[in-house]
Amino acid sequence: MRTCDFREIDLVPMTGAASVNKGLAPFPRKIGGKYLAIGRQDGQNLFLIESDRLDDWGDGQLLMEPKYPWEYVQIGNCGCPVEIDEGWLVLTHGVGPMRKYSIGAILLDRDDPSKILKRSPEPILSAFDRDRNGYVPNVVYTCGAMRVGDKLFVPYGLADSSVAFAFIPISELLSKMR
Repeated sequence: MRTCDFREIDLVPMTGAASVNKGLAPFPRKIGGKYLAIGRQDGQNLFLIESDRLDDWGDGQLLMEPKYPWEYVQIGNCGCPVEIDEGWLVLTHGVGPMRKYSIGAILLDRDDPSKILKRSPEPILSAFDRDRNGYVPNVVYTCGAMRVGDKLFVPYGLADSSVAFAFIPISELLSKMR
């Protein structure tokens, strides 16, 4: 949807190979004169996609593959990258054994987001036993986060049956990443 005044809204379809996949999340500003987005092109890995236009997203370059047991089945992004002093913070979701979803994070270089600077070897958020049952069991998922001062505010869903909120100090999150 596009608008200049929030009174009239135009529906403009997106085009390109990446526009049909889940998880296409643009960076909040151009980098190197291009629009960039994170997406899951193949249902398993994360890709960095660039474009000259906001409504046309072609194939991207492989950015990240599953590496740790909690994300072996597949990985994906959880919303748009968040710019912090250290670079671009991207929340990820991993699906591990028994289709258990968890949330992790990566830190990308500010000027060259194709470079992963850090990655969480363990989930930063997982469903506890009391939160695992619901319409879709074993799921904790977020569609994005935002920086609030020195913390990351993360709204998230549990088992597709309830919603919760977390505040994570950014320095603490970065210290858990390698």
